[in-house]
Amino acid sequence: MTSVRAPTRRAVVAGMLGAGTAFAMSASPSHAAGRSPPPFGTIRHQFTLVQGARPVPPVAIPALAKGTLDLTVFKGKMVLVNFWATWCAACRTELPMLDRLAASGRTDLAVVAISTDRNRALVGPFVKALKLGRLAIGFDPGGLVSRVDAGEVDTPFALYGMPITFLLGVTGQVEGYMTGEADWLSADASRLFDYYATIGDGLK
Repeated sequence: MTSVRAPTRRAVVAGMLGAGTAFAMSASPSHAAGRSPPPFGTIRHQFTLVQGARPVPPVAIPALAKGTLDLTVFKGKMVLVNFWATWCAACRTELPMLDRLAASGRTDLAVVAISTDRNRALVGPFVKALKLGRLAIGFDPGGLVSRVDAGEVDTPFALYGMPITFLLGVTGQVEGYMTGEADWLSADASRLFDYYATIGDGLK
């Protein structure tokens, strides 16, 4: 995993503590009922649960294909929110998988990939070179919805590494996150999505 803007150890710890405070650590309906999501991860990283997260606030994120993206419009669906950059080697591996996931026809899941590149001109050619045709792609170079250090914008999207992917449940809250590249097309990933989709069915 490659560090983002080389945050200090103190800043990362402070950010994690800040995120924990914002989330208040109250139990979600699934965990209160004694259920746990199936394991998902790699040799180096595991899907990390975030309990009691507040809903993602409405923010207009500039989109690659003109207009803006607003993560709150997906409420009622699961949403994978991936933060990436053109300089990130692992992102080159993961983004095509996310594109195929977006094209898989799973109607209860939306996939959004948000670039943190400061130079927007780099993003279009990068996306074209990787033949990413189905992903909803946005830009967040100034920290509209993400943060690296404590004291920046108040958000549930703390960039502990690059890439990093957050899973929003059907209520629009962050259920957990995964640092580093992951195989989102795997059977384990499918079981993770099925688990949170089942929770959503119980809330309807």
